[in-house]
Amino acid sequence: MNLGDTFPNFSANTTIGPIDFYNWLEFSWGVLFSHPADFTPVCTTELSRLLHLIPEFKKRNVKIIALSCDSVTSHEKWIEDIKHFGEYGEEFPYPIIDDEKRELAVKLNMLDRDEIGKHGLPLTCRAVFVIDDRKKLRMTLLYPATTGRNFTEILRAIDSMQLTDNHKVATPADWLQGGDCMVLPTLSEDEAQKLFPKGFATVSMPSGKGYLRKTKCPNVD
Repeated sequence: MNLGDTFPNFSANTTIGPIDFYNWLEFSWGVLFSHPADFTPVCTTELSRLLHLIPEFKKRNVKIIALSCDSVTSHEKWIEDIKHFGEYGEEFPYPIIDDEKRELAVKLNMLDRDEIGKHGLPLTCRAVFVIDDRKKLRMTLLYPATTGRNFTEILRAIDSMQLTDNHKVATPADWLQGGDCMVLPTLSEDEAQKLFPKGFATVSMPSGKGYLRKTKCPNVD
């Protein structure tokens, strides 16, 4: 899949029962992330971390769904470890997909050929798919099975993409919410002046080209 492609729909059994992915997602954004196996150390830290980040994803209209190549029965037992490690006493807040047969992992090309599990089969890599409210693939990340993800970065990237959708700005390197943004280079000067009535500053460059235009973050009053 390429960025901008329609993310494929699928049906799956999960810890909340059978789902149709599109129906489950409804009009939200979604993050689908995969895990090599249940009862593994890095995966447990990731799912535990997400327990405390769900409110941040909800603020951004983002639903979370995980996938692991084990059964729902295994997931349900694993969830107790995840909650214990995360010191989380509430109901588990997101579903985990049963992909014991690796059908979805193969369909979405999420297998890590260098990491072989106990049954001699490739493990699922740490894939991240960010899907927007139009079911379009907006971002992918592929981590090796041995490297845990940075969910703060995933939230930062979602902030950037949603800001671009709503306000026609790009975000610079290491941008954080509230920081200065860049006027999209596809906007003419006239279009930029209409879209950014509070103004923007064109940075002087040795090339003499006025392509680097800074503006205040539109989310900041």
